[in-house]
Amino acid sequence: MRILILPLLIAAGPVAAQDANDGNGIAFTLGLGASSTPDYFGSENSSVGVTGSFAPESIQFGSLGFGRDGNDAGGFGLKGSFRYVGARKAADNPELAGLADLDASLEVGGGFSYATDIADIYAVGRYGVVGHEGFVGEIGGDLIMHPNARSELRVGPRVFFGDDTYAGTYFGSSLTGYTATGGMLSRGIEASISYDVTDDWGIVGTVNYDELLNDAARSPIVQTTDQFGVSLIVTRKVSWSF
Repeated sequence: MRILILPLLIAAGPVAAQDANDGNGIAFTLGLGASSTPDYFGSENSSVGVTGSFAPESIQFGSLGFGRDGNDAGGFGLKGSFRYVGARKAADNPELAGLADLDASLEVGGGFSYATDIADIYAVGRYGVVGHEGFVGEIGGDLIMHPNARSELRVGPRVFFGDDTYAGTYFGSSLTGYTATGGMLSRGIEASISYDVTDDWGIVGTVNYDELLNDAARSPIVQTTDQFGVSLIVTRKVSWSF
């Protein structure tokens, strides 16, 4: 099972920051690339697959605006959050023989962030609108550095939570009668470096480590609690006026 952010890429005109004098508009960044992730939560094997990203930058509607433009140093803001979890099939992972296959899931939600020139902290919640139908949450933060004018380095901790429905879906086992309950299910760290090739196009490389915790770590289907991932994505800034 491959863990992906919603894969999207689109060609469009150059991005431009919106303000009240520019009228209505939306600006965001899309990305598409490749990643190597565990075959399923707890697997000791990894597979390479397609991955992507979607990052809202700003929304302007009349005098109301959300997000940050180039003149804003930071502060509190709203944050969208999406995650796609690929299907888990016993046919692809013999160690899961006897367990029911899991369909792909799509989680959608959002939360809040607080950003400064050197740090970015966030807390988000999501619901499985397709697939597991559980609630999950993430808390994290990044220390931000700029080696040069076109590069940005981010590194910081991550904590992941899931409810009983989510934990039971991905860590329960009908073969042993193991019932996983929700709570804090993993903690880890993520580091990324981005480079602006042009004002509109960029490259982002990311590495992450997560340690499964509590009922997730105790699950009989978990081969290892150490989960590693790496990705390389090409990004495109996009804006639309309406």
